[in-house]
Amino acid sequence: MLLLVHGYPTSSWDWVQLWPALTARYDVIALDMLGFGESAKPRGHRYSIFEQADLVQALLAQLGVATCHALVHDYGVTVGQELLARGAALDSIAFLNGGLLPETHRPRLIQRLLASPLGPLIAKLTNERTFAKTFAAVFAKPPSIAELHSFWLLASKNHGTSALQGLISYMPERRAHRERWVGALMEATLPLLVINGSLDPVSGAHMVDRLLELRPTTQVVRLAAVGHYPQVEAPADVLAAYLAFRG
Repeated sequence: MLLLVHGYPTSSWDWVQLWPALTARYDVIALDMLGFGESAKPRGHRYSIFEQADLVQALLAQLGVATCHALVHDYGVTVGQELLARGAALDSIAFLNGGLLPETHRPRLIQRLLASPLGPLIAKLTNERTFAKTFAAVFAKPPSIAELHSFWLLASKNHGTSALQGLISYMPERRAHRERWVGALMEATLPLLVINGSLDPVSGAHMVDRLLELRPTTQVVRLAAVGHYPQVEAPADVLAAYLAFRG
């Protein structure tokens, strides 16, 4: 069983280009976490990585999944680290670009604004044009207009823009719980892989360089001409790296 956990501010649709190849080989679960995509976006909700991990574990339990492999990205990276910290029954974990080390995370201006007292206003003013402009900036090769529109439709579904400011709480959570989440990464003994788009301005080559200083044994695949969304920008390369990892 393979669990896919997406990033912020998107959804399980992030995996669409990998879906046929992965489902041909594995039983796959891809959820929209609370506040994202097709899932509920309760107004005024206080989102938390801990709650998201609770919901992931509850879903696995409901489906009768006792153990699984995990492939996680961005926000999902931190959910994956929390699962590691809990000693969840993971057979392996593969991380795509994300804030594994909060001190190397370089948030974009829009993220800093959403995390500031101006957050509710910024979220209210977000429209498809502003979303597409800021979202495309983390790609080495920007998505097509059609792809950006699809990302927007899911991010904005069910008053999704109102959830953007609440969900951004993952950034201070990462800093507050660094010892727990980075400690879980450092102490992990299960098979672990990092696939990293090196041109990602948020968590690219600079993050991997620091990770290898702290955990030199980490298995890393660097994708030189790729940005923050490797599974969208270079799905064939991500698939090859992941299949090699799984053997």
